[in-house]
Amino acid sequence: MTTQPKIAALTSRALIALGGEDWRSFLQGLITQDVETLAPGEVRFGALLTPQGRLLYDLFVVGRQDGAWLDVAREQREALILRLTMYRLRAKVTIAADEAPVFAAWDADPGPEWRPDPRLPALGWRGYDIAVTADEGEPAYDAHRLALGVPGPADWGVEKTYPIEANFDLLHGIDFKKGCFVGQETTSRMKRRGQIKNRMLPLAFDGDPPPAGAELLLNGERRAGEILSGQPGRAIALVRLDRLDGDLAAEGIAVRAETPDWHNS
Repeated sequence: MTTQPKIAALTSRALIALGGEDWRSFLQGLITQDVETLAPGEVRFGALLTPQGRLLYDLFVVGRQDGAWLDVAREQREALILRLTMYRLRAKVTIAADEAPVFAAWDADPGPEWRPDPRLPALGWRGYDIAVTADEGEPAYDAHRLALGVPGPADWGVEKTYPIEANFDLLHGIDFKKGCFVGQETTSRMKRRGQIKNRMLPLAFDGDPPPAGAELLLNGERRAGEILSGQPGRAIALVRLDRLDGDLAAEGIAVRAETPDWHNS
């Protein structure tokens, strides 16, 4: 029996179309990901940071024959367009919203029109402007992502998280060899020192998740982190890596921190 892919329309995502002769050099100096070698049809994961190195916007860069799409959080698209326009100056770049739909597929190869998710093979594929029927809702895709321990936009916060804390370095979201980008100095220093105190990890538990912002406690007294987002049985938390040895709980709910295999790959 052939396994059929599960397909969801990602209505929380939207596209920005970049074009013009300077689009590569323009984007190259801004985001955490290399775009100079991006091929048409290829997808890469990255972010735009604040000058202080904190996460502003996560994004996927999708190579096209005449430019690129940026796959971004829909609620942040207009703000990101304004930010990019501010950085444009004299660069010959066009920046515009594009209403082509964004899809995700998982569990089985959906075909040649789809592009592998650059973060983690197990996440599946992403599709852009293709004619498909979505048989799953976006919550089903979020449950799939959470099962793999991969954080998402609901976990970033507003200019409060460093990309390495959000595992962008482990999910192929930062190219440390590409040269300058906004926030590079702080990001490179954290990587170079190799002393990461906090990371986002998945938590397992029974029942509904603790509320976002709930304090994660070690042995009932020491602060070990903060709940970020979740669904029944699964959540993402920003945790202190040196405070995981013992009993963890949030809002009286016993939880278990897990380290996904891809953290060590």
